[in-house]
Amino acid sequence: MDERRGVVTLRISVIGTGYLGATHAACMAELGYEVIGLDVDASKLTALAAGILPFHEPGLPELLRKHVASGRLRFTDSYAEAAAAADIHFITVGTPQRADSQSADMSYVDGAVDSLLEHITGQALIVGKSTVPVGTARRLTERIAANALPGSEITLAWNPEFLREGFAVKDTLTPDRLVYGLSDTEPHGFGLRKIREVYAPILERGTPEIVTDLETAELVKVAANAFLATKISFINAFAEVTETVGGDIKTLADAIGHDSRIGRRFLNAGVGFGGGCLPKDIRALQARVSELGLSHTMGFLAEVDQINLRRRDRVVSLASSMLGNELAGKHICVLGVTFKPDSDDVRDSPALDIAVRLYNAGADVSVYDPQGNKNAAGRFPRLHYVDSWQEAAKDTDIVLLLTEWQEFRDLDPTELGEVVSTRALIDGRNVLDRQAWRVAGWTITGPGEYFQVVNLAPGTAQLPLQVSHPA
Repeated sequence: MDERRGVVTLRISVIGTGYLGATHAACMAELGYEVIGLDVDASKLTALAAGILPFHEPGLPELLRKHVASGRLRFTDSYAEAAAAADIHFITVGTPQRADSQSADMSYVDGAVDSLLEHITGQALIVGKSTVPVGTARRLTERIAANALPGSEITLAWNPEFLREGFAVKDTLTPDRLVYGLSDTEPHGFGLRKIREVYAPILERGTPEIVTDLETAELVKVAANAFLATKISFINAFAEVTETVGGDIKTLADAIGHDSRIGRRFLNAGVGFGGGCLPKDIRALQARVSELGLSHTMGFLAEVDQINLRRRDRVVSLASSMLGNELAGKHICVLGVTFKPDSDDVRDSPALDIAVRLYNAGADVSVYDPQGNKNAAGRFPRLHYVDSWQEAAKDTDIVLLLTEWQEFRDLDPTELGEVVSTRALIDGRNVLDRQAWRVAGWTITGPGEYFQVVNLAPGTAQLPLQVSHPA
């Protein structure tokens, strides 16, 4: 019994214990449910059972250990055990981009559903949380109807996730909305009743609930990601303009951000977006609408993607200009290689990509990231990874701040200046106080700035960045 609610405790399985699955499983246990997490990776299961995560996410290790210890959360590699232990099954496996196209690879989702169908014998709810191409849930509904064991009664719902890396626990337990899609044949039946039971503690706090059809639920996540990607690339497109004609990109963003129709969030010019979601999802969306004969409808996303990738080119070009158009043999410090702070994720990271491009151009690149060094080294081991910003910056010709960790936001310009060979810095995230750094003798610039390098002589006696607008 769940003494807090006075009802029989819900029994939940979470199929796939990657980033999404491990977070969801631990948070469902936090809500008071009996949870079994399933994965085919035996070493991962052993680590999770010991309270050890294969990725960095603030607050999640403590929650995981708490509920492994409480007995509410356990792990298995057996679909038979998961089917017997639960009657609500969340699908949280990955949908990576296919190697041969921009489409999402649906083999893990299909495999998870098929494996469950082999063992579910009674009434059960399967809830998809993975980000999938529109039409997937309808296809899976037909698959379930055709392949379910005799006597079983299985309902499918779709419940997209909206997790932000670094805030995943908060976003699961206190989301800004809950969305679930259900088949037309049972809009208010078993599926809706059970999913509302799962989220009852969250709904009781007044969290907005959106009940819709399967297709809308599938589109919500990719639509949100496409909008965010577009907003980020929008301001970066204007950064290309201000880099050419002059102007202050931050003030421009502030000014338009006061418009309530636009808003200020995500209007920060920088090195662009990355990670395991936005790039993959906008490409998969383009691929899916093309399959539907609507390629022109999402054609703008191709330009969104290109604007984003051009930011990486811009930073490399800027570094080259500040180093006298010669990268070979230069000593470069890179601060941050994860795609965002409070994460160890380097998938499609613009910061890591820039570091690799500088290395490939002949530079000696020293990298420090508070959490991302190990994963970055796994993807590109030839960079020089070190354990502190002091070691990364020692005797360098230029510093590139590429991920806005708080540790880097708080850097003292004088203290950093005593370590480097040349006080030159590219603030790739536009988070540093330009005036304070220039007063300390730094030549500093970043995305959206029109600039002319006057003097980059070694040592501390150098002129700050001089800005003059073209006629």
